[in-house]
Amino acid sequence: MNIVVYCSANDNLPEQIAAIASELGRWIGEGGHTLVYGGVNAGLMHVTAQAAHDAGCRSIVGIVPEMFRHRADPLCSELVLARDLNHRKAQLIAHGDAFVVLPGGLGTIDEWISTLSHLVVEGSCRPIVVVNHDGMYAPLARQLEVTAQSQFSRSPLIASSMLVNNSTELINKLNQINKQ
Repeated sequence: MNIVVYCSANDNLPEQIAAIASELGRWIGEGGHTLVYGGVNAGLMHVTAQAAHDAGCRSIVGIVPEMFRHRADPLCSELVLARDLNHRKAQLIAHGDAFVVLPGGLGTIDEWISTLSHLVVEGSCRPIVVVNHDGMYAPLARQLEVTAQSQFSRSPLIASSMLVNNSTELINKLNQINKQ
């Protein structure tokens, strides 16, 4: 299974956040899955890739915009260069069987919502699991629920992202998805 991970590229994040990324990477590597991510050698991106690599992951696909080529993670077994951020998002979505949203900034939120919009339009049931650490994404998830129930939404899939609160819930959810 190709697991696309959206997350922060910022360094010096709290250890508990890095631990979630490490646990996810370990699960991907030990399970024989492919990690697909933004491919940058920094922050949670690199933490996830390092853990996957250390756990024996055979395929780590980094999708990096040309302008960030110099920041590409050497752990990538495959490097895909994208024209820009929008092209990168399209490539990430195309590569994914399932999506995980870890804590991150505006870029991470953009990737989550863009992926969700794409899946809604195509009517896809590919899962999105969102790690809602310390309630970080709760307001946005609530807004998606409100939108899904409104007269403006044509699809209840808008509220289909699955929120989890920690690495244990994340791994349990991924194990359920993997069995389907």
